[in-house]
Amino acid sequence: MVPLLLVLLLALILFGAGFAVKILWWVAIAVLVIWLIGFVARPKNSSSRWYRW
Repeated sequence: MVPLLLVLLLALILFGAGFAVKILWWVAIAVLVIWLIGFVARPKNSSSRWYRW
């Protein structure tokens, strides 16, 4: 019974980790798109960077 519970717990942990990694990939893609839009849409008359850091 204990090995079965361990296998089920491991499957649940791996499923949760896979779901979290998938969400993080979508967040990374969204940040990349926002960064690219900001890079392309920066003012042409300014030689400064469009971000503030």
